[in-house]
Amino acid sequence: MAEILALNKISNIGTDLLDKSEYSLVTELNKPDAIILRSYNMHDMELPESLKCVARAGAGVNNIPIGKCSEKGIVVFNTPGANANAVKELVLAGLLMSSRKIYEGIKWSNTLTSDVAKTVEKGKSNFGGHELAGKTIGIVGLGAIGVLVADICLALGMNVIGHDPMLSVGSAWKISPLVKRAKNIDTLYAESDFITLHIPYMDSTKNIINAGIFGKLKDGVKLLNFSRGELVNNEDLKTGLESKKIAYYITDFPCEALLNVENVITIPHLGASTEEAEDNCAVMAIRQMVDFLEEGSIHNSVNFPNCQMPRTTQTRICVFHKNIPDVIGSVTKIISSKKINIENMLNKSKGDYAYTILDVSEEGLNGIVAQLNSLDAVIKVRVIQ
Repeated sequence: MAEILALNKISNIGTDLLDKSEYSLVTELNKPDAIILRSYNMHDMELPESLKCVARAGAGVNNIPIGKCSEKGIVVFNTPGANANAVKELVLAGLLMSSRKIYEGIKWSNTLTSDVAKTVEKGKSNFGGHELAGKTIGIVGLGAIGVLVADICLALGMNVIGHDPMLSVGSAWKISPLVKRAKNIDTLYAESDFITLHIPYMDSTKNIINAGIFGKLKDGVKLLNFSRGELVNNEDLKTGLESKKIAYYITDFPCEALLNVENVITIPHLGASTEEAEDNCAVMAIRQMVDFLEEGSIHNSVNFPNCQMPRTTQTRICVFHKNIPDVIGSVTKIISSKKINIENMLNKSKGDYAYTILDVSEEGLNGIVAQLNSLDAVIKVRVIQ
């Protein structure tokens, strides 16, 4: 029986998909075959030798030691798009709060103690704002969330300009032809009344919003960040707010540096905090994890290539290896030396790592696994029967 360690509470809609005769869901570390989690920080965790995969019920994987997992042949999954609608709706709330002073108005009205109706009529002029229709929003990142944000902004009558140098074919098919594609990010900065970030956090995107870009922005731009707090340099941001270059900053990532800063609204990381999003993420994570454990198939991995092949034999060999020349030749040579026929094979690579699936005709492998593991470029070998 395979052991699945849940490091966070996971929606029953997902965990109920597990066959109880095949899988045991546990909450204490023993010898798990797989880990499923949401926000639990794994960086200081010793990875057990039994671990084959980690499934993040969400999009961000900053809490998972990706490099360490890759070196051990542990597949890390996430669930891109499963919480996209929930985040899109919160972005809409952010747009409205940044344009209409709703948050400030509510705070003020809650301080009133008498003659409320009359006081409201006198004081409401302090909370005037602007309509979204006719304004231009720049969307940085046109993945699952960015595309949905583009659609809702178009429906609100906004002009939408997008930038994504890593735009996937799948996302490109979903983008409305009404979305203007920026030639470069500087063009987006120059034309946008609102800017919303929907890109992953990595070395190349850290502090992408900083004092160095302020001269490229419209005066009074409203900035929304529902991706990762580290995309914005908070000290530079405060300078931009003081100079009025940035009128508002709405973020789903509170931190000490932004507490009680004027014209900053920090939301307590509610982007995916809907019942529907949690259910969708759990279902997607469980299905990916089970398909990998049972078939060796990889969907939505952040560290190994997507790789799926219909099963053609009882015995399947899965090889995790470095993405260097002649590994496939060495692997097939060892298998053929044992007079075992390879019925079907698929090899895919992603960056420095590669993954090969081989369906073979024999059930008895005669020491093949040990020989394959002895190859310098091989990280791990799994046999599924």
